[in-house]
Amino acid sequence: MSGTGRTEDGHGRLGSLLSGLAVAVGCVLFLGGFGWGAVQYKPYTVPTDSMSPTVAAGDRVLAQRIDGSEVRRGDIVVFTDKVWADMPMVKRVVAVGGDKVACCDADGRMTINGKAIEEPYLRGQGAASLTKFSVTVPEGQLFLLGDERGGSLDSRTHLQDAGQGSVPREAVQGRLDAVVWPLGSLLERPQSFAALPGGVSQPGPVKLVAGAVVLGAVLVLGGGVYGPVARFIGRRRARPEPGKPGKVTADV
Repeated sequence: MSGTGRTEDGHGRLGSLLSGLAVAVGCVLFLGGFGWGAVQYKPYTVPTDSMSPTVAAGDRVLAQRIDGSEVRRGDIVVFTDKVWADMPMVKRVVAVGGDKVACCDADGRMTINGKAIEEPYLRGQGAASLTKFSVTVPEGQLFLLGDERGGSLDSRTHLQDAGQGSVPREAVQGRLDAVVWPLGSLLERPQSFAALPGGVSQPGPVKLVAGAVVLGAVLVLGGGVYGPVARFIGRRRARPEPGKPGKVTADV
């Protein structure tokens, strides 16, 4: 009889429809995720170990394209300042315009406006800085330090410059959200800065971008293999068992 709801090769019509829909939706999510990511993020290769252990030299990172006015304390940023070097650099923002940043207190901690800041990302480095300093950051500027305080050439190196080691907000090109190679990890915002005015920044849409790409790939692959798998199963079911004659049907 006809009208059984299956194509000639045993592949269900509903299954074919759902398979095609999964591939179409998957393509939209996969390509859309990459497109969205390209608009929101720019990849960088970290040039030195000055931000170790958070990110190491050679790590591939994703930096969200943001305006300098969006930068908050604790952010790791990519910036270019000709006084420092005519190339992109990666450092952590520890103070913004109007802050008095100093180091170190009796416990070896950096202070901002008199408040001691816990910096767990320094992991086992002792005092927050071997070089003592006390600076009021000019308005519209950022004071930046590397997480590897023993070897980082950062704002402490430029204390005698006109900006007392700070760089303009407009020098910022992006804010790091994730390491994509080799660690494949998200970069957390340090909550020790959250109690200060302005708080900490919120992560960009990197999770949503990655989720769209991964889900899209799964749907494309799943929809693509459904047809061959269904045909294989259909043939196995239609094949007569050894020693048994196959069914013979006739249209009436």
